Amino acid sequence: METRSSEDLEASTERLLQDLKAVVRDGEALLKAGARDLGERGVAARERLAAALEVAKDTQHRLQERALHGAKATDRMIREHPYQSVGVAFGIGMLLGILASRR
Repeated sequence: METRSSEDLEASTERLLQDLKAVVRDGEALLKAGARDLGERGVAARERLAAALEVAKDTQHRLQERALHGAKATDRMIREHPYQSVGVAFGIGMLLGILASRR
């Protein structure tokens, strides 16, 4: 179960990173396209969007670092304890199989 949840977390993190990249890309395109015809309110909105894009970029960078760190730590733990990792995965799989067969 631990392996599956870490895979789910990794996949969710990857989807979040891709979504953040798309938001940043779209926001930058919007800023470039809207730079011409802006009044006073438009300039303020543009500045807020630019600030939000910087926060999104920073968040994306931190998430990438955390995901990479987590993957390296998991890999290191499995390499240090290969038999225990296989035993835990087998035990959890067996438990899930028993629970699934009861229904």
